[in-house]
Amino acid sequence: MIRLLLVDDQSIIRQGIKSLLESQPDFEVVGEAENGKQAISQVEILQPDVVLMDVRMPITDGVAATKAITQQFPLVKVLILTTFDDDEYISQGMRFGAKGYLLKDTPLEPLVNAIRSVHSGHTHFGPGLFERIMTPTVERTLAKTFTRPPELEQLTPREKEVLQLIASGASNREIAESLFIAERTVKNHVTNILTRLNLRDRTQAAIFANSFSFEQ
Repeated sequence: MIRLLLVDDQSIIRQGIKSLLESQPDFEVVGEAENGKQAISQVEILQPDVVLMDVRMPITDGVAATKAITQQFPLVKVLILTTFDDDEYISQGMRFGAKGYLLKDTPLEPLVNAIRSVHSGHTHFGPGLFERIMTPTVERTLAKTFTRPPELEQLTPREKEVLQLIASGASNREIAESLFIAERTVKNHVTNILTRLNLRDRTQAAIFANSFSFEQ
């Protein structure tokens, strides 16, 4: 069972989302909050698996709440669900630890799939949003969160090849086919890359690779 916390300042929106999600046999809405401050408190009390977080809310907005939740409760996944597709919201949300970003007009099936994906530890974006965060303007914003670590020079030539392919958006299977290696080997390389560069996931790895010249 995936335990969900709904965070939105409009009760009618919360109720609508709740009724949709509770139709899924593996979802349980364990709580609601109408602002970021309440969300942080509810996470501490309820320990949900996934928080569906709105962005623009009174008292404490969704971006600040996302930052607090991911820092204080690292096992809780945050999926931003909002009407705003502003680049700055996307970049800030991802910088502060959100695992995904969807718009509220997302149909039920993609929303359900996104929640399950985020719960499993994957990063998920709505259609076109990944491309948006990879634009030069947003890349520069996100790149400010990274420092050029000395571990970068410890990547093997193969790991650098894998990192470049991650940056191009290739899946593990596509990387394996491109480099003529086993998919299991690719997974090991990805794990090593994230560990050595102190990155959270493939999205950060892609942003990192597009923000620095690591061949130097």
